[in-house]
This record gives sequence, structure tokens and C-alpha cells, in this order.
Amino acid sequence: MNTHVKPEGNSPVGTSVVGVDVGGTFTDLFYYDAAAGRFRTAKVSSNRGDEATGFLEGLKTFGPVADLGSIVHGTTVGTNALLERKGARTALITTAGFRDVLEMRRRDRLNTWGLWGDFVPVIERDLRFEVNERVLADGTVRQTLDVEEVRAAARRALALGAEALAIVFINAYANSENEMLALEAAQSVWPNDNVACSSQILPEIREFERTSTTALNAYLQPVVGGYLRKLSDALKSEAFGGRFHIVQSNGGVMSTETARRLPVRTALSGPAAGVIAAAAISKAAGFPNIITGDLGGTSFDVSLVVEGETALAAQTTIDFGLVIRTPMIEITTIGAGGGSIAHVDAGGLLQVGPESAGSRPGPVAYGQGNTRPTLTDANIVLGRINAERPIGGKLARLDVEAARKAIEEHVAKPCGLSVMEAAEAIVKIADGRMAGAIRLVSIERGHDPAKFVAVPFGGGGALHAGALIKDVGLQAALVPRYPGVTSALGCVIADIRHDQVQTVNLTVEALDTNMLDRRMVEEAEAARKIVEEAGLPIDGIDLVFELDMHYLGQTHTVAVPLPVTIENGSTGVTRAIVQAAFDAAYQASFSRLLPGLQAKIVNLRTSAIGRRPHFSLAALAPEPGTTVDQAKLGNRQVWFDGGWHDTAIYARLDLPVGAVIDGPAILEQPDATVLVDPDLSARVDEFGNVIMERKP
Repeated sequence: MNTHVKPEGNSPVGTSVVGVDVGGTFTDLFYYDAAAGRFRTAKVSSNRGDEATGFLEGLKTFGPVADLGSIVHGTTVGTNALLERKGARTALITTAGFRDVLEMRRRDRLNTWGLWGDFVPVIERDLRFEVNERVLADGTVRQTLDVEEVRAAARRALALGAEALAIVFINAYANSENEMLALEAAQSVWPNDNVACSSQILPEIREFERTSTTALNAYLQPVVGGYLRKLSDALKSEAFGGRFHIVQSNGGVMSTETARRLPVRTALSGPAAGVIAAAAISKAAGFPNIITGDLGGTSFDVSLVVEGETALAAQTTIDFGLVIRTPMIEITTIGAGGGSIAHVDAGGLLQVGPESAGSRPGPVAYGQGNTRPTLTDANIVLGRINAERPIGGKLARLDVEAARKAIEEHVAKPCGLSVMEAAEAIVKIADGRMAGAIRLVSIERGHDPAKFVAVPFGGGGALHAGALIKDVGLQAALVPRYPGVTSALGCVIADIRHDQVQTVNLTVEALDTNMLDRRMVEEAEAARKIVEEAGLPIDGIDLVFELDMHYLGQTHTVAVPLPVTIENGSTGVTRAIVQAAFDAAYQASFSRLLPGLQAKIVNLRTSAIGRRPHFSLAALAPEPGTTVDQAKLGNRQVWFDGGWHDTAIYARLDLPVGAVIDGPAILEQPDATVLVDPDLSARVDEFGNVIMERKP
């Protein structure tokens, strides 16, 4: 645990906030008390399957849990349940004729250039039931629902062992009358609250995306809801009386009540918190254009931030066929983490990941039963990770010899390499995969990497930053003051946010602006209410309106921000405002307009953002009084580019502002290790960040 107090003083009970990020290997925590000007960090072992244990253990490092004011949690429980297909047994009730929408998808293929590959939907066909009802696209009810059909289908689903239920009627976005009748009928026989209804989850046109999102929400409700109840009960057992909140995939915070109702919005909860923190840190340091790289025990998560703004996507695919349509920070994930297993495939090629050793048993050097080498084992053998001071305090020391033997047996001998060559090869393969992910979010989207700074975090990110600067051609790398707990810091500083969507489906020429204005005000008030009910301190609420629009006849939409605010109960929106906003957004996206074609509004999106009190990143800056020489811990031999190099070792947190360290060097701290390659130089900025750049 690391502690920092500025200024001195005792913190009033209940004023603190703790950010908690539960990863596959470690649970990271960031404690902040604005009243006392105090923050602390902690890193404890995660317990897969019993996350509450590590959760509470981490909280107790800050003192009695009952004294904490609020807790904000970034969780990967939903993500893992989707990736591992370990959600609840779920049933679907839908309009007659649409039973197989979930399986047909968009007729996409697992392998673009091949005709093989299969897809198993999260709801099997025997649990997908049809009922007779029909609402037309204009909202007209052609056939009223027979509620007894719904009750019979729900009873049949229960008899087949269903734990959760999704209700999706074909045009419920235009008129939810039949779907609401079905919801009421199903709830009359369903034994729990795990019932998801599409008009409440995603009242938006396009049946597959709506069906998929609603089905996945139901699929996750028992898993995420049970997990959150378990954590809440554990907190109550410690007499915690504060507020407990969850980070959403859009980078905002929501109450646990909302998270239980809308667990699909937690699908990228943990990684999103890290991006929020990285964006705030880099913007304060003068680097608005960054590429984040969160390297944990299992994965490497990459996201692009342009001019200080995170990129939000309206839709994402967690795994093939598992489509979620809800605002999320755009994050690309690959299976290349510290626990990723290195192996030689059937073709004799060295591969790293995607299989991971996770936290149990973990890398070979952890001595917990794993015999196959991981990326962490390679870094240990190369001397880049200090075996005598492992991060997180999980072990007293790491078993270097066991790691060497595993690399020799599984990589060196099959490839005809020495142990050191094999270890370096493992790291280079992983570096190459990470570089590929960065190119995917930058070059392939029209961005020049030379104009971006890498922000590596997580326990292992800063070990690979130097290689990524050189491989991708990045401007530099900024390593946050506490890279290992950056996602936990993001939980502390993230704003409260709620997003809503409603289909409009009208051309600008046919638009009734009074109708649009009324919808905007209603949606804004509903979103504002949810933010206010979250119960966290906020400095104000911002309302943001956006339209999904395209030219008539097009399929894909562009996001069109509307420059309006609510005054005296009205937004004052007009057709001219909508058309001008669309022209500007379309021009910015495609560098041209299409004169003569009508513009069409597909969806209205409304966001209420509760601004959390400002967290001054200057509080993270090093205390004055230390020198570079005082921070030096000694030297050791570290392997770079085919040979050993005498490498200076420093206590990173003791380095003063303005310190300049030429590579090769290693900066050690309790939550991470920073590697400065021989051809790079590092300096400490005013916030305590380490900026790595090429030597002049």
C-alpha cells in the first residue's frame, strides 16, 4: 500500500471515496479524501469466484470499512460471463415469426474469407417462444396481445430451467403497449426480478441489435445482480453505510440499483475507468492526443483519445455474435496480458496468448502450480521484473529458476533457442501483438501515431511502452504516477452518467419540431432524475443531445450533436438547427455533402452527466526534498537486444520533479515496474508522471 497526505490532518469520517478495480490477478484500490487532502493506494490479490474477499481485504487496508463515505467499483464480472458463456439460463418471448432473429444476426461470418465456423446464441432455440401480437412500424397496434399466451410461455420456460427472461416484440420501439402487457403478464408468474423488456432496455429500431442487447441484459442479470448483492451484503457486514456505485462502459458512474437492472451497461466497466483516468492525467500534462494501453493479467486493452475526449461507440461486439448496442468507450481488447501463456503451435510458430494463467495458478514464478511459461515469466527471466520485490505484495519473492525451466522446456528447446533468446522472443511476440492493436485504433482509422502519446498502465503496461514507441512510431509515452491502480483512480474521478435513446425515424422535412422538443425534454428529465438519485456529490448536471442521422436511402448513420439547451421547459429546436448540425457532422466525417438528398433522423440520444467534484492531479506530485541519487537503489544486469546491460534501478516514487533518467534503467514501485530502454530517456513532470522519449 502507498500513502500520501497533503496537507496533514485527520479525515472526517464518511467523506472519502474509494475506487476499486477487480482484475483477473489483482484488485486495485485508490482512496481519496478531499476534506483531508489525502489519497492512498492499495493492491491485493483477486480471488476468482470469490471476489468479495479481495474486495473487502483491499478496503480494510484503509481502515474500518464503516468509516468510508462511498465506493465506486469497476467490474469485469459481466465481461467475463459473456466471454466465457457463463451467464444465466435465459428464455426469450418474441413476436411470432421472429424466433430466430438472435441466431440469424446480420448474416455475418466468424471467418470473413471462409465458409466454416459456427455460432451458438446465448438463448437456445428450445427456450425461444413466439406469441401472436403485431405492432406496425408507425406504432399502430394491428393485433393485441393475448396475455395468457405469455403466461403459458413463461411457465414453460421455467419448467425448462430458465432463470431469466427477455421480452422482445418486433416494433416495440414505436409503441410499447403490447410489450408492457407482456411484461406485466410474465412478472405475474416469474419468481424473480430477472425479466428484461426491449422497450425499457433499448427502444430503438433494428430488431437484431435490440434483441441481442435485451437478451444479453437478461443473461447477465442473475450473474451481475448476484455479484453485486454479495458485495453489498459483505459491506453491510462491515457496517458500511455509504453509497456503493458501479462504473459503466461509457465511462460514467451509476447506482448499483441501475446496474442490477441494466447489467449489460457494465460489459466494459473496468477498462472504461482506466481510459477516463488516462485521459484526465494526459490532458493535465499537456498531451490531449493519446493511445491508452491497459496491460493486466489476461488482456491488453487499447483506446484512442483525441483532443482530450474519449471515443464513444453506440454499439460494440464483445465476442462474435454477442452485440451490445449501448454507448461504450471504444476499447479494443486482445489476449496479451502478463499471464498470457507462451506456446509453440502445431506449425512450429511461437504464440503468446490468448490463453491465460490468470490469478490462479498465475505465472510459473508464482509457484502456484502452473508449469507453462507466461509473458510475466519472460520478463522475470530477462531481469526486467525484480524477483525480490514483486508488485502487489502477493509473494515474498518470485521463483526465477522455475520460470527459466518452463521457458526452456516449452519454448527454447522446441524453437532451438537459448533460454534468454526464448524469453526475449516471448516478449517481442507480445510486443508485436500490442503494436498491432495500437495500429488498429490509430493508422487504420486515419490517425498518425507520431502525433499521439502512449499511456501505458495496469501492472505490466510500463514494461512494454518503450517497445511500442519504437514499433509503432509514437511520439512518446506517459506513464501515470500510479500505473497499476489507474483504473481504480478512474473510478474516483468518473462523472455520473445516464444515456437514453429513442427512435424518431423521420426526415427533417417531415419532422414535427414540437414533438421532437417534447421528447427531448421528457428524455432529459428522466435521465436527470436517475443521475440525481445516484446519491453522489456533484457540482452540476450537463444535458447532451445527439441525433443519429443519414441521408435518405443510406444504412449507416453519423452522430450529430445538437447545440441546444433546455430553457423555460423547451429546447427551442428547429428544422434549421437540425439540418445545419447534420451538414456540419456529415462534412466532418466524409468531407462532402450530398445536395438534393433529404436528411433523416433515425434516433434521438440524450445524456445526463453529473459532474463530480474536481480531483486535483497535482495532489499526486512527488514531495520535494529528494534527489535522483537518493532514489537510486543500485544496478543489476538486464537483458536487452540479445545481451546483458548494466542497468540502473530507481525507486520511482522517490524521483523528484524534473529528474531525467537515461536508459537503460528500471523504475520500481509497489504497483508496477517502468522499463526505460537503452535508446530512450525518461523525465518526471510536475504531476509525477514519467515521460519516455527517444534520446536526442
